[in-house]
Amino acid sequence: MSKMTAESIDIKLQELVRNDKDRAIEKLNRIIKHLPDEFSRLINEAFKYKRVPKEYMLSAILFTISTSTGLTFYLKALGYKNYANCYFTIVGSRGDAKSEAINIATRPIKKLDDEEYDEYVNNIQLASDDDIEVKRKQVLVQNASIEAAHMVHLDNPNSIGIAIDEIFALIEKMSNPNSRDGIAWRNFLLEGYTNGHVDVSRKTTKSFRINNTCPTLLGGIQDQFVGKLFQNGNLESGFIDRLFLTPKLTHNPKLVRGEMNEQVLNDYEKAIKNVLDYKRQSEKPEEVKKQFEIKLPVEAHDRIFEYTQELINRQTNAKPLVKEYMSKMQISIQKLCVIVFMIKNAFKSTFADVLREDSVELAIEINEFFFLNFCSIIERNFKANNDTPTLKSIIEMAKKNKAQQKAVCEITGFNKGHISKQWNKV
Repeated sequence: MSKMTAESIDIKLQELVRNDKDRAIEKLNRIIKHLPDEFSRLINEAFKYKRVPKEYMLSAILFTISTSTGLTFYLKALGYKNYANCYFTIVGSRGDAKSEAINIATRPIKKLDDEEYDEYVNNIQLASDDDIEVKRKQVLVQNASIEAAHMVHLDNPNSIGIAIDEIFALIEKMSNPNSRDGIAWRNFLLEGYTNGHVDVSRKTTKSFRINNTCPTLLGGIQDQFVGKLFQNGNLESGFIDRLFLTPKLTHNPKLVRGEMNEQVLNDYEKAIKNVLDYKRQSEKPEEVKKQFEIKLPVEAHDRIFEYTQELINRQTNAKPLVKEYMSKMQISIQKLCVIVFMIKNAFKSTFADVLREDSVELAIEINEFFFLNFCSIIERNFKANNDTPTLKSIIEMAKKNKAQQKAVCEITGFNKGHISKQWNKV
């Protein structure tokens, strides 16, 4: 069992009287405090000099580590094998520096992609007609059809990072039942979350199979479009439960002269590069060992077990919508354990180390941070202005946002027959 100290008891008591936003900010500060310097300093420098909200930087950094790790490292716990790939969505208004957070955090990957593209162009110029097809090494994908994304993943089997400034267009496609591309994107992300396979069969072009997919996702979305995330199958399919949502929590109104410390940027870049080096090496055809298992001591495994059981217990009394999200939290805790392990060992490349109990605790803190964010998003988007919204107002909101009756059943707890009768009256 984890030990309860006077400090931890006090924290629990304080959380009972705070709202979700206050509790999320408290958790955010604790998370940043326990990150290695090369990550925490980047978050604080970006907040000071670029006025990038700290929570945005945290999500963008987690995405960068998630993407850079791919299938290279995994964790086996409670009978399951999990990798680091996760999906992140930054929620805010125009001008909230969502894109700047993405740019700063992913800069080391972009730098590598630039170098790989130059090499790809050079190899094409050197290739003769008799040479085999020249493949492009690539990590980040921005503007691509689902077919192109599949092909990029085929050539880069360890992972692909889908990084988009505004994911509204992708979400709108996925919400449109008449969009084959949108449905295919959603299926790809649903399967990819648990590293399922992709088998593409075509009559006129190359057919192929990816045995273990590993997509990651990061994008911004404006507050007024958040409802789209819950529409037309995104809720019912469980896609929304796979998202780590990050609404704006912190704000820096003070403009200061100066720039971010170059050493801070270099230290962060070194840490990400060390992770990417392992990924790149494992993708080489001649490399025998493609994946590495993170060793899990008994104490760390017991803590994962205890926390997962706690989630199951909490899920029993949870409200609809939250209950389904908590199911995915039982998976995401293991994914976050991999990410935290990589963060803790990235700067010195000490990846032969074991996953320690303090790293599990940090992963739990991050998991609960995103849970609070999810609850606040639900509170803002699925409740009327008064404390006890009527069923009529919920149905009106659902129709306005083109949500299905099943979504209303999930939110209210009413059965399908009752909702169907009321639906026709509104």
